[in-house]
Amino acid sequence: MCQPHRRHALRRLGSLGLAPFLLTPLTLALTACNKNEDIVEGMAPMKFDRDTCVRCSMAISDRRFAGQIRGGPRDTVFKFDDVGCLVFWLRDKAETYPWMAEATTRMWISDLASKPGSMIWHDPRQAHYVHKVSPMGYNFAAVAAQQAGSVDYPGMRERVLAKGK
Repeated sequence: MCQPHRRHALRRLGSLGLAPFLLTPLTLALTACNKNEDIVEGMAPMKFDRDTCVRCSMAISDRRFAGQIRGGPRDTVFKFDDVGCLVFWLRDKAETYPWMAEATTRMWISDLASKPGSMIWHDPRQAHYVHKVSPMGYNFAAVAAQQAGSVDYPGMRERVLAKGK
């Protein structure tokens, strides 16, 4: 169907009062895409495979290693693809963003068991970390409780910073 015929057909459907019925499925489809059940209160939506890590510029694709920091006077959001990137960002940007050290700054790191539709988020400072190959090679993944061989946040942070990058 060429362009003028399509326009004529749409106008005709609109004059018959059928346009809302045609737009409803489209509206529902677009609304469903915007549902983000993978975040918790206070988080900015994570657009996996589209958002990029603020430190390394890699796409945030693997939900098991994603992180986010939010705070400051403008409620600024930084997203990460690996807990190692988050650790280095906190260290390297402390002077630029002094609000990151404030108690009101919120941080999240995803749990190793996270998957689409059932994300689990922790405060990175309260989580435990197990060895797992990660997107940037820092090789730590967050879990809720201490496990055999896991380390706490200070232990993970120390190892990540010693590794460098």
